[in-house]
Amino acid sequence: MSLPEPLGLMPLLWLIASGRAVTRLELATLMHQPQSTVSLRVQALINAGVLTEHGEGPSRGGRRPRLLAVNAEYGHVWAADLGSRHVRIGALDLAGTLLRVYERPLNIDEGPEKVLTELADTVHELAASTQLPGRWLGVGVGLPGPVDVVSGNVTLPSRMPGWRGFPVRTALRRRFSQPVEVDNDANLLALGQARGGAPEETLVVVKAGTGIGSGLIVQGRLHRGRGGVAGDISHVRITAGADRPCSCGNRGCLETVASGAALVARLRAQGVPVANTAEMVSAAEDAHPTVTTALRGAGLVLGEVLATVVNFANPDAVLLGGLLAGSEVFVAAVRSALYERCLPLATRELRIERVRDGADAGVRGAGIWALERVFEPMVSGPPARLVEVTRGATG
Repeated sequence: MSLPEPLGLMPLLWLIASGRAVTRLELATLMHQPQSTVSLRVQALINAGVLTEHGEGPSRGGRRPRLLAVNAEYGHVWAADLGSRHVRIGALDLAGTLLRVYERPLNIDEGPEKVLTELADTVHELAASTQLPGRWLGVGVGLPGPVDVVSGNVTLPSRMPGWRGFPVRTALRRRFSQPVEVDNDANLLALGQARGGAPEETLVVVKAGTGIGSGLIVQGRLHRGRGGVAGDISHVRITAGADRPCSCGNRGCLETVASGAALVARLRAQGVPVANTAEMVSAAEDAHPTVTTALRGAGLVLGEVLATVVNFANPDAVLLGGLLAGSEVFVAAVRSALYERCLPLATRELRIERVRDGADAGVRGAGIWALERVFEPMVSGPPARLVEVTRGATG
């Protein structure tokens, strides 16, 4: 039988890694658990080499407490954030710190077999040539389409031709000896933001790039929904979409107006020579009037859709990531629409910001997903079992 969620190891490790709790008493207080129970978990992790003790904290009337730290030398994971035309690959240590990040061209249209073989070969090549701490514990992969995290299969993607129903996790597990986990890229972007911020926040995290995706964090936990598509706003029908056909089969979706792909196509039709989303954002930063106007309009439309989400969920923050979030005019337009269209109470304390880590936020989220899945089996059984499972998670 699994232990209750508050006793899971990853919440405990994230609290220590972030510095929010560095003693057993602080952990017990924040996790709402008996100190004796937390101490058993902590000691098991110390015995396994996952945690270390160093120095002493201030006394509260008794013996001075020993300070805890995550042993970053214990091991690392590799992570990949796939886009439509590129992939960012990185390595993270046990504390969730990005150690290395690389970017490589990759065309998602070439189909799953070729793309996943190329991805696995690249990760193996980088792993062989990069000095990293400890053992290789696992692999996390974010995909630009809906994923069933139970089966590891892609489900009904609108921008991934040939990928529908493909068993991505199974295919990757044949190519790695380490545990492999996959999920939607916007979900993993959201997960990474949740683990790096204050606990128990509610966040709406948007990835605005070639396409538009979003993830929803409810009181610190990633909410996927019954079918795994919670938070997906890309196919909300909007007035500005008119009768434009969308890759999902419907017409007038947000993605037909506000996505990077839609904007690039519209600008090219107007004679503006932009090849991709990155070039478009760069042109806006150089004050190209037509491009700037297009990005502002896209931000306003996205903000209108997000206003409904904010009024409904009343989150602590709306966080913007992806290539379009690199444009000041786009971010400003989203912020303007939210303040104009949301209830005053919904925006009174609302933060509207870019994601932490910038372009690396997605790969960091994928790495954190891998870490959480590696350590998840340790939440069952008595504390002695933790040492056994930890030693076995070496790949």
